[in-house]
Amino acid sequence: MQIAVLQPPGALDYLLYAGLGIVCAAFGIAIMRLVGTAERLVRLAPIPAWSRSAAGGALLAGFAYVLPQTLSSGHGALHADLATRLGLAALAAIFLLKTSASVVSLGFGFRGGLFFAALFLGSLVGQIYARLVELTRLPLLLQPENAALVGMGALAVAVVGVPLTMSFLVLETTRDFGVSAATLAASLIASTIVRERFGISFSTWRLHLRGETIRSARDVGWIRTLTAGRMMRPDTATIAASATLAEFRRRFPLGSTSRVILLDDALRYAGIVITSTAYLEGPKDDSPVSTWRPAPTSR
Repeated sequence: MQIAVLQPPGALDYLLYAGLGIVCAAFGIAIMRLVGTAERLVRLAPIPAWSRSAAGGALLAGFAYVLPQTLSSGHGALHADLATRLGLAALAAIFLLKTSASVVSLGFGFRGGLFFAALFLGSLVGQIYARLVELTRLPLLLQPENAALVGMGALAVAVVGVPLTMSFLVLETTRDFGVSAATLAASLIASTIVRERFGISFSTWRLHLRGETIRSARDVGWIRTLTAGRMMRPDTATIAASATLAEFRRRFPLGSTSRVILLDDALRYAGIVITSTAYLEGPKDDSPVSTWRPAPTSR
């Protein structure tokens, strides 16, 4: 999607965009906490696990009936909102419903994250911010299109991180270095505030809710505690190498497992037996499973 910049931001506009970065950081933290709260409430609610998706879908259907943009992934709705120049009340309504839809989706266990939703919500925050600046009658005015792009990048950084990536995304969209620089400034402010007040991005926050302790790509502490024993499957079928073929067939009927690991007296690896071969004709039932060989097939 290509968006033309009608007026590049001036030097004083960066002060207002710095304020937009603070606003986006606050909204980003609030959205992330709302998702965690929603997940916790859904788990505590007397709703059967098999019907949670249906309940969440019913809520989303209600949101979509009021405003179809709540189900948008962001691209089409973002372009439509910029083209139609919606009023402050309409922008606020879309923002509240889209935020609620995102929280409900994740709270009720739907797959996905907040990346595209953050882009759309950030563009709405930027437009709302520009409208509010107009109401203050300050000598400075922000272009709604520019504010939408800066807000898009800043809120996405607050939720997901990667300020440089979002600035390059705006640069690719507008081909304007002024708006991209304003996005980078607001994104760095939002990222710093989220890091200080919340500590982590949304994806890392989701890992923490599931018991993981990783904080960033540089955090490799969990690798240091990872052992081969924790990575190995504990349900591997094993049997003593001295066990008889009859015992093998009793413990592992056809279809129970594809292969069985043989262990010696010291519980060390002694070989692998393909389960189906233990049922071929030839060996006696009292012969050790480690010594017999399947009879050759006739050609």
